[in-house]
Amino acid sequence: MYEPDTVWDFAIADQIKFGLGSTAELGDELEARDVERLLVITDEQLREQGIVDDATESVPETVDVTTFDGVESDPAIDVYESALEAAADSDPDGVVGIGGGSSLDVAKMTGALAGTDRDILEYVAPPVGGGRPVPDSEIPVFAVPTTAGTGSESSPAAVVSLPDRELKVGISSRHIYPDLAIVDPLLTVSLPPAITASSGMDALTHAIEAYTTRRFDTKETPAHAGDRADYGGRTQLTDLYAEKAIDLISGSLRQAVNNGSDLEARRDMALGSLLAGIAFTNAGLGATHAMAYPVAGENHTPHGVTVAALLPSVMRYNSSTAFSRYATIADLMGERVEDVSDREAADRAAAAVEALSADIGIPSGLAELGVEEDDLPRLAEKTEEIQRLLVGNPRRVTTEDLESIFENAL
Repeated sequence: MYEPDTVWDFAIADQIKFGLGSTAELGDELEARDVERLLVITDEQLREQGIVDDATESVPETVDVTTFDGVESDPAIDVYESALEAAADSDPDGVVGIGGGSSLDVAKMTGALAGTDRDILEYVAPPVGGGRPVPDSEIPVFAVPTTAGTGSESSPAAVVSLPDRELKVGISSRHIYPDLAIVDPLLTVSLPPAITASSGMDALTHAIEAYTTRRFDTKETPAHAGDRADYGGRTQLTDLYAEKAIDLISGSLRQAVNNGSDLEARRDMALGSLLAGIAFTNAGLGATHAMAYPVAGENHTPHGVTVAALLPSVMRYNSSTAFSRYATIADLMGERVEDVSDREAADRAAAAVEALSADIGIPSGLAELGVEEDDLPRLAEKTEEIQRLLVGNPRRVTTEDLESIFENAL
């Protein structure tokens, strides 16, 4: 017999450091954990720009450092495998990821799987992968983000691209939370406007989807405590994180894009992204992210741009489940809602997202990303495979519904 859940869990990275110049404390944290062999996982561009050197300046000279800079945007399985080969060669007792979400995801999985010979696909959620539980590793993982958007520094998830299937999928496990996240807004100052905009809209989407996903008590009580899903549904606690994230991001993203040296805007974006990450990794996401995976997989579009193009249409589809909640989003984004109905205020929330995207140069729809009407049935079918995200959507979606949302997002 179906019984609604009455219990919720809340998980977070073991430790978080936040603030301007916080990377200066990385060395102390390595010493505290007796790290002697450190594997740095990053991308070639960050290494050439000197950002990796800046982030690791405090690492003691006694620590043997190996750097793997082969991470690419939306890393495929071969990137993960290459990082694991680097780990096999260097035998690290500590792993640090420096970069955007891709580098952090690869670092988290490398720390978890170092010393194993398993295929990455075995850990991908079904039906695409095998759904094997990620092992608990004793190797500490340190996450140092250089963007404000993915939330990977506070996430138990990693994204894997499958180019042969033109699809992006995820691995989720509490064993891949970073042991320490160091969020230093100074590392984001050199981000170009386009990346600032894209990653910022990703963070905003995390916050909005976490705030509107299904409540924890609409899900079934698990047979065992350990069977409760990582994305357990929104709670009063995740709402606090999501609301503050929406407020911070919507209030600072325009300035961060227009003036990247504005430290207050960069700080607010970094904090907003962190809070949004904490919110969604506990509450869950919804149709926006599920639909974005096949679009990005086929068209090779930046993740943040893709979710931004989809989010208003998904919000309009979902808003009937809780007009008042979407009205709150509109209010948090600076829209006047006191003299209108919740239904109209909910419409203003979606319009506010569209206005923000337009102001920071995000394409206005999927057509600008290369999506055509003939693609929609195929994209809807691929989205159906991303059930780990769709189950959190506040309104049930069929294949036909997904096609309609895609069409409205063109």
